[in-house]
Amino acid sequence: MYRVIKVLNNNGVLVYHNETGREMILLGNGVGFGKKPTQQIEKIPGAKVYTLVTRKKQQSVLKVVNGIKPEFIEVSGRIIEEAEQVFREINHEILLPMADHIALAAKRAMENRQIPNPFTPDIRVLFAREYEVALKGRDIIKEMMGYEISDDEVGFLTLHIHAGLSDEQVSVALDTTRIINEGISMIEEAFHQKFRQDSLSYTRLMSHLYYMVARTRKGESTKVDFNDFIFTNYPETGKVAEDVCSFMSRSLKKPVAREEVGFLAIHIQRVISPDTV
Repeated sequence: MYRVIKVLNNNGVLVYHNETGREMILLGNGVGFGKKPTQQIEKIPGAKVYTLVTRKKQQSVLKVVNGIKPEFIEVSGRIIEEAEQVFREINHEILLPMADHIALAAKRAMENRQIPNPFTPDIRVLFAREYEVALKGRDIIKEMMGYEISDDEVGFLTLHIHAGLSDEQVSVALDTTRIINEGISMIEEAFHQKFRQDSLSYTRLMSHLYYMVARTRKGESTKVDFNDFIFTNYPETGKVAEDVCSFMSRSLKKPVAREEVGFLAIHIQRVISPDTV
């Protein structure tokens, strides 16, 4: 059973779930029609259930919900449904944070001002499937709200979708992307090359850097040690990989395992000279 806390509109209602003691949002055609606060309701067939990321006290939940227009919550719900078509499961707790971001993005679009996202190209490579969902999300926003968000906003939206698929918060994913972006720049500068972002070796390098950051944050390391091979055969590449690992260690304020140097160097060598490794 649910107890109605607030009717958002005809298609949404904020409720208290009696069995779990948690606040939730129910979305679906007509789910809010005729409902009133304090009313007890049964499960509504076809309604999507979204557990809220804010689980403190009812007043704080209401404050968050009251600060977002119901239409943006509906938009967020539609995008989550799109993500479920691709990924099957996604954490519904991203509903309100994503709705809040979409509201701000729409406001910026309406005022013809944008927040630049210099990491959008990296986000598109790192989280390609999430980015495709975010592109569909842009269409949903245009359809329901009449505003078209920028490519940079699509990049930010991608991180919200990624957050729903992992235990990585949006701010952490953005910081990870920044570290990877700077690491790639260091490699390109060292070898005086501009890498093709559509190449398989580049995608693998980006993916490897992402998991390097994740392993370092967890205090883990790869079990593969290519250090002797690299420094014997490709010492320059090894030195660049060493520099990138040192930068990563400073950025994360955690030591990067020594084995990571050789493994990273293998991926760098594949990008700068695909036929050598």
